Amino acid sequence: MGDSINSPVIPEKWAARFFTIWAGQAVSLIGSSLVQFALVWWMTRTTGSATVLATASLIAMLPQIFLAPFAGALIDRWNRKMVMIVADSLIALATLVLIYLFAAGRESIWAVYTILFIRSAGGAFHYPAMQASTSLMVPKAQLARVAGLNQTLNGIVNIISPPLGALLIGLLPMQGVLATDVITAILAVSILVVVAIPQPPRQLAQANGTARKTSYWQDLREGWTYLISWPGLLAVALLAMIINFLLTPASSLIPLMVTKVFQKGALELGWVDAAFGLGIIIGGLVLSAWGGFKKRIVTSLMGIIGIGVGILVFGLLPTNLFYVSLISALLLGSMQVMANGPLSAIFQSAVDPDMQGRVLTLVGAGATAMSPLSLLVAGPVSDWLGIRTWYLLGGSACIIMAVIAIFIPVVMNIEENRQKSLAGSSAE
Repeated sequence: MGDSINSPVIPEKWAARFFTIWAGQAVSLIGSSLVQFALVWWMTRTTGSATVLATASLIAMLPQIFLAPFAGALIDRWNRKMVMIVADSLIALATLVLIYLFAAGRESIWAVYTILFIRSAGGAFHYPAMQASTSLMVPKAQLARVAGLNQTLNGIVNIISPPLGALLIGLLPMQGVLATDVITAILAVSILVVVAIPQPPRQLAQANGTARKTSYWQDLREGWTYLISWPGLLAVALLAMIINFLLTPASSLIPLMVTKVFQKGALELGWVDAAFGLGIIIGGLVLSAWGGFKKRIVTSLMGIIGIGVGILVFGLLPTNLFYVSLISALLLGSMQVMANGPLSAIFQSAVDPDMQGRVLTLVGAGATAMSPLSLLVAGPVSDWLGIRTWYLLGGSACIIMAVIAIFIPVVMNIEENRQKSLAGSSAE
């Protein structure tokens, strides 16, 4: 797999540096979420078209699916701190263009589509660069807790963004709402400029001439080889893709479940969303305090089983037990954290720091690609067999796959497999 270079030593007083960067990124995430809400609201109010909203969602997915796999090799070759600075700055610059268009009265749906594409392209570089840098700043034993904290942040952002965005839309013109994203991006970039972020060992070794230099295409091919050759890693990546395939429609069909099956309205739909968001926050807090089982994959599989149970309960409930569905949504949110957080920690702790950009983007692109594909399948299936069918199929499949994975040694020993592989390589 190339030159074997040890991971850098992380100082004992790691928290101040990492959480300074994390706080800046958290503020920037809130700004981005507010802008996302405002743009969706503007498109809804302006066109009232479901096709426009669906197209906007698809456009935002495209860079994550097609650009991310190629971005990973660049992230591993370039200075990751500069990647994040440039990505944040590009997103802010795109938003500035949109601010000008709204201020000049020249806004259009196609302009919004273009800006959404550019913002997503920036995110295709920024998010994996931050994730890959985290393992160079946080001790391996603390990665699951940090992943739990990230999940908590996402849950909080999902809950506060709609009401806060609606408040800003009522108080400010559209360009004023968009300006919040620019301000928060400036804060995040300012922190990145002054705080040091370690670079991958091989990148440093190549810079000082102690390791051979490779071409971009060699690095890209090496990423695919790394993913396929590590016992268990490809299986876990495929598991994540299948879970995403099953969960995306379950989420998108909730409004139909609430209105057509439970015969409820917008208020009750809001309660389901709030319960799911609260579950994410609770699960994130529990994981950040607990850290999960010593064998991280056990925590993830437990979370997947919990997701399956939550989906099954939601799909099986009689129409007169709607309020029990709120408990199901709470369970889904918390178990999603238990499934995703430890998986993220596994990738960050066990994947070589030099390879993380490539591995994280390949896995992320595969999971994201499942979303449009699953929606294409779920719609006709639900229309043909009923809305509940997808919940019964999806919930059962989650439970069955997680139980089967428990009896697959390469999955259960994914982290140990990598350590043995490294030991074998060094012995040779």
